[in-house]
Amino acid sequence: MSLPILHNRKRPIVITVVVLVILLLITKVSTSKHSAKNIQEVLQSLPNENILGLSKLVNNENEKSQDEFFARLEKSNKKFFSSQEARLQKLEKQNELLLKEIKSLKQPSNYASLRERLLFVYPYDSSVRFPAYIWQSWKHGLNDERFNEKYREGESQWAWKNPGFVHELFNDDTAHTMIKFLYHQIPEVLEAYEAMPEVILRMDFFRYLILFAKGGVYADIDTYPLQPIPNWIPENVSPDELGMIVSIETDSNSPNWRTESVRRLQFAQFVIQAKPGHPILREIIAQIIERTLQKRKALLDTEKLKLTGSSNQRSLDISRWTGAGLWTDVILKYFNDYIQSSIYQKITWKEFHELKIPKLVSDILILPIHSFASDIEIPKDGKIEDPLAFVKHYAAKIWKTT
Repeated sequence: MSLPILHNRKRPIVITVVVLVILLLITKVSTSKHSAKNIQEVLQSLPNENILGLSKLVNNENEKSQDEFFARLEKSNKKFFSSQEARLQKLEKQNELLLKEIKSLKQPSNYASLRERLLFVYPYDSSVRFPAYIWQSWKHGLNDERFNEKYREGESQWAWKNPGFVHELFNDDTAHTMIKFLYHQIPEVLEAYEAMPEVILRMDFFRYLILFAKGGVYADIDTYPLQPIPNWIPENVSPDELGMIVSIETDSNSPNWRTESVRRLQFAQFVIQAKPGHPILREIIAQIIERTLQKRKALLDTEKLKLTGSSNQRSLDISRWTGAGLWTDVILKYFNDYIQSSIYQKITWKEFHELKIPKLVSDILILPIHSFASDIEIPKDGKIEDPLAFVKHYAAKIWKTT
């Protein structure tokens, strides 16, 4: 390690020796009998190659010193600008955190309505992109041995087919914690959630709450993705035009459809993609809260909310309370509110009857039934023959086993 240092020190020593020799020659000449002779003549008497060599040596050393100086200066500048850039980035992060803290501390007015407070906490910006989130919920944790293998495979495929997306699975406890965190400024949200008597009601409510606050995709645990999420949007539709993507769930031609569903045609809510703060999500959250708290208010203090009747009656009650029946009503209400949807004609279920291809209405992309409830077999080679088959839904009615 010491060799390079010694080698570098030889150069100033050589220069010093050369200078001393020249000085001695000058001194000798000036004190000799021929002192009158011009010093320049003495130097000229020296061999030309010696003078040129000395000159080159001195020039080279000067150039090297300048290069080393500029190299050190450039290195110092780079270090300074790098430290400044790091400092600016740190300040920007601190500023973002501070703004988030300020926003969380801001409280909506006590005189504001439920919908106004929801809007205050999570305003809607249609220009943002769909967030890269995938949300799922299930009564058991991912590592629980009771987690059905079929659902486990679907859960892993959502993550595998969508690299770069944040994928989270919530159980009833973690969903409860998340709601407390996201909606601490609106206590009625947690009040309604805790009052619900069935897991399926809370699962329904949770999907709207997480999408309203964070956006992204919600998918029931009994779903299997056939294609990546970005494939859902047709090439002739810009994501900037969209605020939500849903599909048809049921479209009955039976005269007895009322015994099977709340509405003849219903929009599915087992898979939803939405931007945060969307007005449809705000409205369904508000309606669920109002219905739940009204139901509880009608009971005695010692009573708790519960679902009664046959399995079919319970299913229809769930659909009206938090499920596809209410979801359909809220979407149609949005379409027919021209201030929100900018649609100046009446929209009914007939607009989507026997839908075969995607249909854009306002900022909502409506997909046909087979898009989110495809009945195709899962291909081993991963090739999907139907370009509109995006998700397989097992429709396992898993809430009945809770």
